Amino acid sequence: MSLEERSRSTTKEPKATSKGGEVVTSNLIGKERRGRRLAARAWSNLSPTNSLIIPPPNIMNCSFTGPHKGGRVFPVFCSRFCPAMLDRMAGLAAPSNAVVVIISCVVLVGLFALQHRGTHRVAFLFAPIVIIWLLCIGLIGLYNIIHWNPRIYLALSPSYIIKFFKVTGKDGWLSLGGILLCITGSEAMFADLGHFTAASIRVAFVTVIYPCLVLQYMGQAAYLSKNVSSVPISFYASIPQAVFWPVFLVATLAAVVASQAVISATFSIVKQCLALGCFPRVKVVHTSRWIYGQIYIPEINWILMVLCLAVTIGFRDTTLIGNAYGIACIAVMFVTTCLMALIIIFVWQKNVFFALLFLIFFGIVEGGYLSSSIMKVPQGGWAPLVLASVFMAIMYAWHYGTRRKYLFDMQNKVSMKWILTLGPSLGIVRVPGIGLIYTELVTGVPAIFSHFVTNLPAFHQVLVFVCVKSVPVPYVPPDERYLIGRIGPRAYRMYRCIVRYGYKDVQKDDYNFEDHLVMSIAEFIQMEAEESRSSISCDGSPEGRMAVIRTSERRSGLVVRDADDETPGVSISARSSKSETLQSLQSLYEHESPNLTRRKRVRFELPQSPQVDPQMREELATLVEAKEAGVAYVLGHSYIKARKNSSFIKKFVIDVAYSFLRKNCRGPSVALNIPHISLIEVGMIYYV
Repeated sequence: MSLEERSRSTTKEPKATSKGGEVVTSNLIGKERRGRRLAARAWSNLSPTNSLIIPPPNIMNCSFTGPHKGGRVFPVFCSRFCPAMLDRMAGLAAPSNAVVVIISCVVLVGLFALQHRGTHRVAFLFAPIVIIWLLCIGLIGLYNIIHWNPRIYLALSPSYIIKFFKVTGKDGWLSLGGILLCITGSEAMFADLGHFTAASIRVAFVTVIYPCLVLQYMGQAAYLSKNVSSVPISFYASIPQAVFWPVFLVATLAAVVASQAVISATFSIVKQCLALGCFPRVKVVHTSRWIYGQIYIPEINWILMVLCLAVTIGFRDTTLIGNAYGIACIAVMFVTTCLMALIIIFVWQKNVFFALLFLIFFGIVEGGYLSSSIMKVPQGGWAPLVLASVFMAIMYAWHYGTRRKYLFDMQNKVSMKWILTLGPSLGIVRVPGIGLIYTELVTGVPAIFSHFVTNLPAFHQVLVFVCVKSVPVPYVPPDERYLIGRIGPRAYRMYRCIVRYGYKDVQKDDYNFEDHLVMSIAEFIQMEAEESRSSISCDGSPEGRMAVIRTSERRSGLVVRDADDETPGVSISARSSKSETLQSLQSLYEHESPNLTRRKRVRFELPQSPQVDPQMREELATLVEAKEAGVAYVLGHSYIKARKNSSFIKKFVIDVAYSFLRKNCRGPSVALNIPHISLIEVGMIYYV
């Protein structure tokens, strides 16, 4: 049985005539309520529920328009990804809905199982597949316009939608939820401004995507003006039989490509949320050495697979999933409009009246669609609301706990007066080596330091407080990444290093952080010495005042040579603070770690220039000696607990939700690429 015969066998055929491109049926012009309801349902079925339109992901990395469109992270992803597979399989006219669901689940599992291999091996096929798909739907739409109703172009007049609402009334308003699916998805391309320029996105949309969309929808309308009974399968029924199977094959490939684009976009969005501290720490795997930004997040991948399978098996109907997707999309549009009004006021510094005008204009339009979509909450629309609530609760609990921990560190910083009273030795034994103390603070000394020195009788000769920060910009140039400062007087040998990354920077362990850090501190020491020659000496910085200086240019503070180079020079021999057993373990660890064996080993030497300032030379010698002795990483292993007098909600968020997320996410030492063999963790309990 053909698609058209199947449709006619299950749908009564009303009388239809064509009048200037307007689809007029006896049901549409009837005054009975049943007629208005059927007309509204027919108009809503003209949405891309029965068609698949995919913009090229390699041009703008957007996706479907129709119930398969999207770009939202979790709730919209499931509402959009599942009907894509269901619709492609439904086009085969399978004997039962169970077979369609099973085939869709198999395709979903296979697609998610291949994510760890990356997309760079087949990415060159993405753009040709989707461009061919766009040309197919555009040409098919043009064919249907010429073959069935050339006067359909008159339907572009706004007068017909006015007539539609006059005739249908409330049913027409309810149909806005289905009509919404015609436009959603195309807006997702603007989420890719971080990957492509605004001009390229505009050109791709105006020259390729929008014309093909308009031609396809006009072609379906022209076909339905003579074949009203084919409304449930309008897209497939409108395809000429001679090219049906080639188009079906291209549609299936385009569905996979667009679904892959959304999966990759989800990974990118989660990574940005992770960098901004709004999501628990997860493993980020870079699948390509040459293509920047291709990442894979195992935890998110399997969560998405489980959610997609649950939605596919649970709903088993693209209509219900389409309702869910419509609510998700229009809610995102409405929230974006509200946030855009705030950007106009606070970021662009425009007049409040202009922002209010923007909010009223777009808010009224989107509010109409939103009010219609809310009516479909019982028919599947609850799914994105539930998913959004769950993930919002997770992100809120993580951000709240992280913020409270940071505020505790800020309020309990070590007093510089206390450090100065200890003297240069800090009241303990200073052993050779460099101690890197990781902290979230950009100023002051964290409480973990006092906890460490009061419980252990020794610390390293050189102390560096390292703060890794993600700044709210996409990328940070490498020459502006390191900020170096001094804590306390020069004799204390205490420094601060702020390492800055953009939320789209890739933090790979492909360079030797220790060597970069030593070179940066040496440059800072030389810059400070040069400034002290023309001004007051900074040897006695009062109250531990810190001067942050950029290290954008390399100077000749130290001579860097290969570890195997025996060129004569002024070298520093230092005794290591590590035992022979620990040194042998570290050598074995480095030998068994392939990432470490590829690193280029270097050694530092002092310059032989006699014009070097004696104090600077002494400080550089201490730095080189400490580097040769070894580097240890000190990291706080803190536990956050709510105070006893806290409210029940706060205790639940801190003691239950945040504690559960912290225990089940990646540890900070792994996220910061800290070598395990050199890690020292200091446990503390924070009562917030």
